[in-house]
Amino acid sequence: MGNWRLRLASIIGTVVVFVLALWINQEVFTHSEFVRGVNWIYLPSGVRLLATLLLGADGAIGLLVASWLVDFLYFFPNDPIRSVAGGIIATVAPYAVYRIAREQYGLQASLTNLTPKRLLILALTFSIANPLLTNIWLALNDDTTNIGERFFAMFVGDLSGALIVLYAMKALISMLPTLRPTGLR
Repeated sequence: MGNWRLRLASIIGTVVVFVLALWINQEVFTHSEFVRGVNWIYLPSGVRLLATLLLGADGAIGLLVASWLVDFLYFFPNDPIRSVAGGIIATVAPYAVYRIAREQYGLQASLTNLTPKRLLILALTFSIANPLLTNIWLALNDDTTNIGERFFAMFVGDLSGALIVLYAMKALISMLPTLRPTGLR
């Protein structure tokens, strides 16, 4: 498959997995909603972080497209400015954590060099950055109602979702057989 096809498949795959995670979250964790789109367990945050850690810029592009789709069509259909800003913010935070992981940990595409401790640090960093950026934007637009509670709920939801998805994938990856060069025994 050509490089552009692989990249396009990565982007489309990210969109599909993100929307699927959002649907699952809405079905399973509706009772844990603080306000619309802010859950105490938010699996799509785990997909955001995983997509950027695995796919880099292609994952970020897929997240931007997916975020705009759900923001424009579901969360804020009558607020295009919030939809645009929300999609950008939802993409910037996990992509920034991906860049940090590349610089600090020499991130490999397989995530094999990310220890459980490093995954926890990245999940914590993302879970602070995402609600921080969101609440800064909302405050700049004069929406400070319950800002502390909203930040805390987003932090907990992002962290729990990220930990569930990241550690599930880390466990899955560790169970896959390792590829060995042929001819060596």
